[in-house]
Amino acid sequence: MAMAVKHGLLTDEMLARFDERAPIYDRENTFFTEDFEELRESGYLTCAVPEEHGGAGLALDEYSKLATQLGYVAPATALALNMHIYWTGVAADLLKQGNTSLRWILQKAAEGEVFAALYGEAGNDFPGAYSAATATRVDGGWAITGRKIFGTLSPVWTYGAFHAQDNSDPDNPQVVHGFLPKDSPGLSIVDTWDTLGMRATQSQDTLLDKAFCPDELVTSVGPTGFAAGPPFLRMAFAWSLCGMASVYYGAARRAFDLTVARIPQKSSVANMQRSMAYHPEVQHHVADMRMSLDVCEALLRSNTTDWAQGVAHEDWAIRIVGTRFTVINQAYDVVEKALDLSGGAGVFKRNRLEQIFRDVRMGKFHPGNTFLAHEVIGKLCLGVNPDDKQRWG
Repeated sequence: MAMAVKHGLLTDEMLARFDERAPIYDRENTFFTEDFEELRESGYLTCAVPEEHGGAGLALDEYSKLATQLGYVAPATALALNMHIYWTGVAADLLKQGNTSLRWILQKAAEGEVFAALYGEAGNDFPGAYSAATATRVDGGWAITGRKIFGTLSPVWTYGAFHAQDNSDPDNPQVVHGFLPKDSPGLSIVDTWDTLGMRATQSQDTLLDKAFCPDELVTSVGPTGFAAGPPFLRMAFAWSLCGMASVYYGAARRAFDLTVARIPQKSSVANMQRSMAYHPEVQHHVADMRMSLDVCEALLRSNTTDWAQGVAHEDWAIRIVGTRFTVINQAYDVVEKALDLSGGAGVFKRNRLEQIFRDVRMGKFHPGNTFLAHEVIGKLCLGVNPDDKQRWG
């Protein structure tokens, strides 16, 4: 897949090695240690850190292209690192606006610290706006208790971004956002990651038992709800969701390329004169796949470029959630068609389509799934308050 590489963060040789290792990590359900070290060495982990802080200074549009390229060969590697990079992107965007509150993230990332997102919670379909974890005010900070799921980068992260809810005033619950060092007392990692796909991310559960977050690592305390979220949270949605979508788009492009390369070599005993490339329904499927990929690319390029250029769309929430939903679901449809066109060969573990299919299916579990995406976008378009206490009905 031809695409410009900036600053040598990814090279053809690196991508070839990642491509070889991805099936091994998947099969053995192990972390992408070798990929991680190579990417750390190349500067990929600091690609969104401003140049004056020791990074490559990529904006969201440039990072999106990079994530797509890495996702093309190693979706789990690309997805996992997105959870670190998006925090550096948020900090960089805030700094451009003169907000230095998260500049420390840029400094720490340049020093080699790795950030994770501890926002996933069982039973919470609206992460960031509400939390199932509890925050209790204590001297000098907050005591955080709860169980976080999908803690990507568990083997290597050093700072975990979290949110938890202070319910001390039942009429005015507050959401506390902050960061916990991995060695915080009361924080432990539980090995749970044996999943359908994206296995190399090693997104283990994180248990928090009165884990202490000092005030200096608290980023905001404010009302629950979608509309009341702090500014950095909106930026986090943009970077994380567009980054995720870029990875899945890359994986779908790989499935498409594998398919169009293979189809001309396939034949049918009922028609040995021509390959399956001449079958009308095969052509139909391939055309649908290509058009879906063009939609994905257009959405990603348009919205990430506008974000990077600071275009003040009033409907950014709709654009971001819509991009994530459309791209990931279109990517899944492309890969599903690729599996259909494989003629059954794609079900074997030795076929790369089998892994790509499982990896891309995981995309539908990310925040902004079909239920939440349609609720949020529909309500915002219709002028309905998304924070209404009676969300449904």
